[in-house]
Amino acid sequence: MSGIKLFVGLGNPGGEYVDTRHNAGFWWVDRLAGVSNSKLANESKFFGHAGKLKSAHGDDEAWLLKPTTFMNASGQSVGALAKFYKIAPEDILVIHDELDIPPGQVKLKKGGGHGGHNGLKDIAAHLGTNDFWRLRLGIGHPGDRNEVINFVLRAPSKNEMQLIEQTIDDSVPLTSMLLSGSFEAAMLKLHTKPKAL
Repeated sequence: MSGIKLFVGLGNPGGEYVDTRHNAGFWWVDRLAGVSNSKLANESKFFGHAGKLKSAHGDDEAWLLKPTTFMNASGQSVGALAKFYKIAPEDILVIHDELDIPPGQVKLKKGGGHGGHNGLKDIAAHLGTNDFWRLRLGIGHPGDRNEVINFVLRAPSKNEMQLIEQTIDDSVPLTSMLLSGSFEAAMLKLHTKPKAL
């Protein structure tokens, strides 16, 4: 089974969105780039900031990508890079904020619907399939459907931010499993709650 060849963090470009919940995917890719000493550069042909992931072994070819389109046009960026490097949808991991999961939780899954997430919707449209991997970083739900847009475009509370950062800390170290295609093992590690002492 092949592993992930493209890690895509979703978010909106521009300083006013940096700290908003909708940019959780960007935070994740930034953390991975930081710990792996990988550099991202603006690549206009891919409509985003892209760079090679430096893995510990050096043998796993994978890309990091942060689209510089707005969230609802993320597929343009993902589609361009995937097509250029002939990366199959099942070898792509999209990291995004997830309303249906509370802060402090993170879920890995393959395929499924977009749950109203415009970034996922556009990526599926460009790839022609929903059959890509998602790492869903819980941001919680405002409780009112009409408040969702305002909610995702605002910064989380200090407490929520700590919880979200914890999920990033927990999931970034699983990159080597994702690169090698050990998805079951990665899911087990992510989804198993530590036992209380």
